[in-house]
Amino acid sequence: MANESGVLVVAEVAEGALAAISSEVLGAARRLADELGQPVQAALLGQGVEPLAQGLIAAGADKVYVVDDPILAEYQSDAFVPATEKVCREANPSIVLLGQTDIGRDLAPSLAFRLETAVAMDCLDLAVSDGRLVMTRACYGGNANAQHTCNTMPQMATVRVKSQEPLAPDTSRQGEVIKVAADIDASAVRTKITGRRKEEAEGIRLEDAEVIVGGGRGMGSVEAFQTLEELADLMKGAVGATRAACDMGWYPIPKQIGLTGKVVSPTLYIAVAISGASQHMAGLSGAKNIVAVNKDPEASIFRYCRYGIVADWKTVIPPFLNKVRQLKAE
Repeated sequence: MANESGVLVVAEVAEGALAAISSEVLGAARRLADELGQPVQAALLGQGVEPLAQGLIAAGADKVYVVDDPILAEYQSDAFVPATEKVCREANPSIVLLGQTDIGRDLAPSLAFRLETAVAMDCLDLAVSDGRLVMTRACYGGNANAQHTCNTMPQMATVRVKSQEPLAPDTSRQGEVIKVAADIDASAVRTKITGRRKEEAEGIRLEDAEVIVGGGRGMGSVEAFQTLEELADLMKGAVGATRAACDMGWYPIPKQIGLTGKVVSPTLYIAVAISGASQHMAGLSGAKNIVAVNKDPEASIFRYCRYGIVADWKTVIPPFLNKVRQLKAE
């Protein structure tokens, strides 16, 4: 490939609609493309996805390559890798961006290999310097950040969920939709999906919550988390936990926040009995305000919080809960 130009976003579809990560990555792509003076392109793959193309244009794309084929109804590497490669070779972008999702983790390395380039995974930030993409990733367990550039083209990166701000949707934006044939032999797909089990979630999803109350090892028991649940419910938020609390069985593993759990970006995060280990804080890179309650004045969490209370959570949270309950009743 030569004369590469443009920023290509590989979009994702979830339950018949564009996944939120697609808008987030398109927001980053738009900012990069405007600085480079290049267009924003998007690849949309799946079955029955063509009607979603306009949504990508409204989110910032100038051109959308649509590969609509029954063989792409479910994500499978053997089908999506060659189909995405075909789009990349037709679009000939200088930058390819994907979300750091289950699909992105699987698709990006294989795609980079086929395009004879490299990929920086799980990027927290993207910028342009001297016409090259600068990709920022966490290292040393989240204790530091490293910046990378790529000597080959296209430059590729996957972007951490919630690390980028999407653009405000503009339904008046105009763009071009290009249909691309998949041309994939069904016999080339070596895997078969035999079933799916969907995680049942009650209330507000962690990833969507504006208010999150997080509990750590210092909570001490399963019963203690019930207090956090009541507080989160009154504040119309969600409850999360550290890996230590989840490993002890005090809270469900799907509610874990951190390097090996969920990445969240609430407006308010109340950290209760959480030490502030880097692995947990890696999941809070987008939190706007952190309020910490910990009886250890040397706890690392106090380096990250806006407001900190040095006290046993049992002397702070119950009175606060009662006050919130009282205000709600007024």
